[in-house]
Parts: sequence; C-alpha cells; structure tokens
Amino acid sequence: LQIALESEAFYIGALGSRKNHEARCQRLIDAGSSEEDVRTKIHGPVGLDIAAKTPAEIAVSILAQMILCQGNV
Repeated sequence: LQIALESEAFYIGALGSRKNHEARCQRLIDAGSSEEDVRTKIHGPVGLDIAAKTPAEIAVSILAQMILCQGNV
C-alpha cells in the first residue's frame, strides 16, 4: 500500500472491515505516509455500499466507486 500511495494512482481499494481499515490507515500514517493521501486514495472496505453479495455485484460496486472517485481527480 505504501508503494501504491507514492504512485500516481487515484484509487486504491482495500478489503476488510471498517475497523481493520481504520487500523490500516493509522499504521500507514504512523509509518510516514501522508494522512491526506491515506484518507483520499485508499478506499476500504472497497466498493460502494450497495449490499452487494455476488462477485458480479461486488465488481459493479468497485467500478462504480472508481468512476465516482475519478470525477474528483
């Protein structure tokens, strides 16, 4: 994740619960990553909350979030 944060990537998706995501973000900040980059680039749990269950629905939720984020670049 640190390498991805240093790249030109506008979107980084991360799996895991909200609790795990917060802990992950804090570890990255503590390790020296920019808090702004961590909070704006890394999206976790990955995808929009559309109650996706199947792999296809999860893929759609992730792509929708990527499109939404791309508009904010």
